[in-house]
Amino acid sequence: MAKSFADFRYMTFDVVGTLIDFEGGLVGCLEEIAREAGVSFDGEEALALYRAARYMPDAGHFPDDLARVYGVIAPQLGLPSGAAHGQRLRDSVKDWRPFPDSADALARLARRYKLIAMTNAQRWAFAHFSRALGDPFYAGFTVDDTGTEKPDPAFFEHVFAFVEKDGGSRDEILHVAQSQYHDIGISRRLGLTNCWIQRRHAQPGYGGTIEPERFTEPDFHFISMAGLADAAGTKPAA
Repeated sequence: MAKSFADFRYMTFDVVGTLIDFEGGLVGCLEEIAREAGVSFDGEEALALYRAARYMPDAGHFPDDLARVYGVIAPQLGLPSGAAHGQRLRDSVKDWRPFPDSADALARLARRYKLIAMTNAQRWAFAHFSRALGDPFYAGFTVDDTGTEKPDPAFFEHVFAFVEKDGGSRDEILHVAQSQYHDIGISRRLGLTNCWIQRRHAQPGYGGTIEPERFTEPDFHFISMAGLADAAGTKPAA
Protein backbone atom coordinates (compact mmCIF):
# COMPACT_ATOMS: atom_id res chain seq x y z
CA MET A 1 0.00 0.00 0.00
CA ALA A 2 1.35 3.44 -0.93
CA LYS A 3 2.36 5.69 1.92
CA SER A 4 0.70 9.00 2.63
CA PHE A 5 2.53 12.21 3.44
CA ALA A 6 1.50 11.79 7.06
CA ASP A 7 3.78 8.72 7.27
CA PHE A 8 6.97 10.77 6.89
CA ARG A 9 8.99 12.66 9.48
CA TYR A 10 11.91 13.46 7.20
CA MET A 11 12.32 14.67 3.64
CA THR A 12 15.75 14.29 2.07
CA PHE A 13 16.59 16.46 -0.91
CA ASP A 14 18.96 16.45 -3.80
CA VAL A 15 20.02 20.08 -4.15
CA VAL A 16 21.74 20.81 -7.48
CA GLY A 17 19.16 20.38 -10.24
CA THR A 18 16.23 19.83 -7.89
CA LEU A 19 16.31 22.99 -5.80
CA ILE A 20 19.07 25.00 -7.51
CA ASP A 21 18.84 25.66 -11.25
CA PHE A 22 22.26 24.30 -12.13
CA GLU A 23 21.55 24.08 -15.86
CA GLY A 24 20.48 27.72 -15.93
CA GLY A 25 23.52 28.78 -13.93
CA LEU A 26 25.98 26.77 -16.00
CA VAL A 27 24.55 27.79 -19.36
CA GLY A 28 24.19 31.40 -18.26
CA CYS A 29 27.89 31.71 -17.42
CA LEU A 30 29.03 30.00 -20.62
CA GLU A 31 26.63 32.10 -22.69
CA GLU A 32 28.06 35.26 -21.16
CA ILE A 33 31.60 34.19 -22.05
CA ALA A 34 30.45 33.36 -25.59
CA ARG A 35 28.75 36.73 -25.99
CA GLU A 36 31.87 38.58 -24.86
CA ALA A 37 33.92 36.57 -27.35
CA GLY A 38 31.42 37.10 -30.17
CA VAL A 39 30.81 33.36 -30.50
CA SER A 40 27.46 31.71 -31.28
CA PHE A 41 26.27 29.43 -28.50
CA ASP A 42 23.83 26.53 -28.05
CA GLY A 43 22.84 25.78 -24.47
CA GLU A 44 21.70 22.19 -25.02
CA GLU A 45 24.93 21.38 -26.86
CA ALA A 46 26.87 22.84 -23.93
CA LEU A 47 24.94 20.68 -21.45
CA ALA A 48 25.64 17.52 -23.46
CA LEU A 49 29.35 18.33 -23.60
CA TYR A 50 29.35 19.18 -19.89
CA ARG A 51 27.72 15.85 -19.05
CA ALA A 52 30.38 13.91 -20.95
CA ALA A 53 33.25 15.92 -19.47
CA ARG A 54 31.93 15.81 -15.92
CA TYR A 55 32.03 12.02 -15.82
CA MET A 56 35.53 11.51 -17.22
CA PRO A 57 37.81 9.22 -15.17
CA ASP A 58 39.93 12.15 -13.96
CA ALA A 59 36.96 14.19 -12.74
CA GLY A 60 37.28 15.88 -9.37
CA HIS A 61 34.69 17.00 -6.88
CA PHE A 62 31.94 19.37 -7.94
CA PRO A 63 32.02 22.31 -8.33
CA ASP A 64 35.81 22.75 -8.16
CA ASP A 65 35.89 20.36 -11.13
CA LEU A 66 34.16 22.96 -13.30
CA ALA A 67 37.51 24.61 -13.95
CA ARG A 68 38.75 21.36 -15.51
CA VAL A 69 35.46 20.83 -17.33
CA TYR A 70 35.72 24.25 -18.96
CA GLY A 71 39.12 23.34 -20.38
CA VAL A 72 37.59 20.22 -21.95
CA ILE A 73 34.46 21.74 -23.46
CA ALA A 74 35.63 25.25 -24.42
CA PRO A 75 37.40 24.17 -27.65
CA GLN A 76 34.34 22.18 -28.71
CA LEU A 77 32.11 25.21 -28.17
CA GLY A 78 34.53 27.67 -29.77
CA LEU A 79 34.97 29.50 -26.46
CA PRO A 80 38.21 31.18 -25.41
CA SER A 81 40.63 28.98 -23.49
CA GLY A 82 42.56 29.83 -20.35
CA ALA A 83 42.51 29.11 -16.64
CA ALA A 84 40.79 32.40 -15.86
CA HIS A 85 37.67 31.37 -17.77
CA GLY A 86 37.62 27.98 -16.07
CA GLN A 87 37.86 29.65 -12.69
CA ARG A 88 35.09 32.02 -13.71
CA LEU A 89 32.79 29.08 -14.42
CA ARG A 90 33.67 27.49 -11.08
CA ASP A 91 33.11 30.75 -9.20
CA SER A 92 29.76 31.37 -10.93
CA VAL A 93 28.31 28.68 -8.68
CA LYS A 94 28.13 31.24 -5.88
CA ASP A 95 25.47 33.08 -7.89
CA TRP A 96 23.43 30.12 -9.15
CA ARG A 97 19.84 30.71 -8.19
CA PRO A 98 17.10 28.47 -6.83
CA PHE A 99 14.18 27.56 -9.04
CA PRO A 100 11.43 30.16 -8.42
CA ASP A 101 9.34 27.75 -6.34
CA SER A 102 12.12 26.15 -4.26
CA ALA A 103 12.52 28.46 -1.26
CA ASP A 104 8.81 28.91 -0.63
CA ALA A 105 8.08 25.19 -0.94
CA LEU A 106 10.92 24.30 1.44
CA ALA A 107 9.75 26.87 3.99
CA ARG A 108 6.28 25.34 3.88
CA LEU A 109 7.55 21.78 4.17
CA ALA A 110 9.93 22.66 7.02
CA ARG A 111 6.94 23.49 9.20
CA ARG A 112 5.95 19.82 9.15
CA TYR A 113 9.05 17.77 8.26
CA LYS A 114 12.75 17.66 9.10
CA LEU A 115 14.50 18.57 5.85
CA ILE A 116 17.88 17.02 5.08
CA ALA A 117 20.04 18.08 2.13
CA MET A 118 22.02 15.43 0.25
CA THR A 119 24.30 16.98 -2.35
CA ASN A 120 27.24 15.83 -4.43
CA ALA A 121 28.51 19.41 -4.20
CA GLN A 122 31.31 20.44 -1.88
CA ARG A 123 30.54 22.07 1.44
CA TRP A 124 31.56 25.58 0.32
CA ALA A 125 29.07 25.47 -2.54
CA PHE A 126 26.32 24.01 -0.38
CA ALA A 127 26.72 26.93 2.01
CA HIS A 128 25.84 29.33 -0.83
CA PHE A 129 22.95 27.16 -2.03
CA SER A 130 21.46 26.79 1.45
CA ARG A 131 21.65 30.54 2.05
CA ALA A 132 19.91 31.24 -1.26
CA LEU A 133 17.17 28.78 -0.25
CA GLY A 134 16.63 30.45 3.13
CA ASP A 135 18.64 27.93 5.20
CA PRO A 136 15.69 25.56 5.60
CA PHE A 137 17.61 22.37 6.39
CA TYR A 138 17.64 20.42 9.63
CA ALA A 139 20.89 18.81 8.43
CA GLY A 140 23.03 18.73 5.31
CA PHE A 141 25.36 16.14 3.80
CA THR A 142 27.89 16.94 1.09
CA VAL A 143 30.59 15.04 -0.79
CA ASP A 144 33.04 16.45 1.76
CA ASP A 145 31.08 14.86 4.59
CA THR A 146 30.52 11.45 3.03
CA GLY A 147 33.67 11.05 0.93
CA THR A 148 31.55 9.76 -1.93
CA GLU A 149 28.86 10.84 -4.38
CA LYS A 150 25.37 9.62 -5.12
CA PRO A 151 24.39 7.12 -6.49
CA ASP A 152 26.87 5.36 -4.20
CA PRO A 153 24.76 3.66 -1.50
CA ALA A 154 27.40 4.70 1.04
CA PHE A 155 26.23 8.31 0.71
CA PHE A 156 22.73 7.27 1.73
CA GLU A 157 24.05 5.16 4.59
CA HIS A 158 25.56 8.27 6.18
CA VAL A 159 22.12 9.84 6.16
CA PHE A 160 20.43 6.71 7.50
CA ALA A 161 22.87 6.65 10.41
CA PHE A 162 22.10 10.28 11.19
CA VAL A 163 18.35 9.68 11.09
CA GLU A 164 18.67 6.66 13.36
CA LYS A 165 20.65 8.71 15.90
CA ASP A 166 17.87 11.29 15.66
CA GLY A 167 15.36 8.64 16.69
CA GLY A 168 13.92 7.95 13.24
CA SER A 169 14.19 5.30 10.55
CA ARG A 170 14.50 5.13 6.78
CA ASP A 171 10.82 4.15 6.60
CA GLU A 172 10.01 7.68 7.72
CA ILE A 173 12.02 9.31 4.91
CA LEU A 174 10.70 10.65 1.61
CA HIS A 175 13.61 11.19 -0.77
CA VAL A 176 13.02 14.06 -3.22
CA ALA A 177 15.13 14.56 -6.36
CA GLN A 178 15.15 15.30 -10.07
CA SER A 179 17.93 12.90 -11.12
CA GLN A 180 16.84 9.43 -12.11
CA TYR A 181 20.50 8.38 -12.25
CA HIS A 182 21.81 9.85 -8.99
CA ASP A 183 18.75 9.52 -6.77
CA ILE A 184 15.52 7.92 -7.89
CA GLY A 185 16.91 4.56 -9.00
CA ILE A 186 19.23 4.04 -6.03
CA SER A 187 16.67 5.25 -3.48
CA ARG A 188 14.26 2.61 -4.79
CA ARG A 189 16.93 -0.10 -4.48
CA LEU A 190 17.61 0.98 -0.90
CA GLY A 191 13.93 0.68 0.01
CA LEU A 192 13.18 4.40 0.33
CA THR A 193 9.94 6.01 -0.73
CA ASN A 194 10.86 8.58 -3.36
CA CYS A 195 9.50 11.62 -5.15
CA TRP A 196 10.65 12.65 -8.62
CA ILE A 197 10.65 16.39 -9.36
CA GLN A 198 10.73 16.40 -13.15
CA ARG A 199 12.33 19.77 -13.73
CA ARG A 200 12.89 19.14 -17.47
CA HIS A 201 9.27 18.13 -18.09
CA ALA A 202 8.98 20.65 -20.95
CA GLN A 203 12.33 19.72 -22.51
CA PRO A 204 13.58 16.55 -24.19
CA GLY A 205 16.40 14.45 -22.81
CA TYR A 206 18.31 14.61 -19.55
CA GLY A 207 20.23 17.85 -20.13
CA GLY A 208 23.27 18.11 -17.90
CA THR A 209 22.37 15.01 -15.87
CA ILE A 210 23.62 11.58 -16.87
CA GLU A 211 20.96 9.32 -18.38
CA PRO A 212 20.04 6.26 -16.30
CA GLU A 213 20.35 2.76 -17.70
CA ARG A 214 16.65 2.32 -17.00
CA PHE A 215 13.83 4.58 -15.88
CA THR A 216 12.50 4.10 -12.33
CA GLU A 217 8.83 4.80 -11.78
CA PRO A 218 8.73 7.01 -8.66
CA ASP A 219 6.30 6.74 -5.76
CA PHE A 220 5.38 10.41 -6.18
CA HIS A 221 5.85 12.56 -9.27
CA PHE A 222 5.60 16.33 -9.62
CA ILE A 223 6.97 18.86 -12.09
CA SER A 224 7.70 21.42 -9.38
CA MET A 225 8.49 21.74 -5.71
CA ALA A 226 5.31 23.75 -5.36
CA GLY A 227 3.38 20.68 -6.49
CA LEU A 228 5.00 18.62 -3.73
CA ALA A 229 4.28 21.24 -1.07
CA ASP A 230 0.65 21.44 -2.19
CA ALA A 231 0.23 17.67 -2.17
CA ALA A 232 1.75 17.45 1.29
CA GLY A 233 -0.95 19.81 2.52
CA THR A 234 1.40 22.57 3.62
CA LYS A 235 -0.28 25.91 3.06
CA PRO A 236 1.48 29.02 1.76
CA ALA A 237 2.27 31.68 4.34
CA ALA A 238 -0.59 34.10 4.86
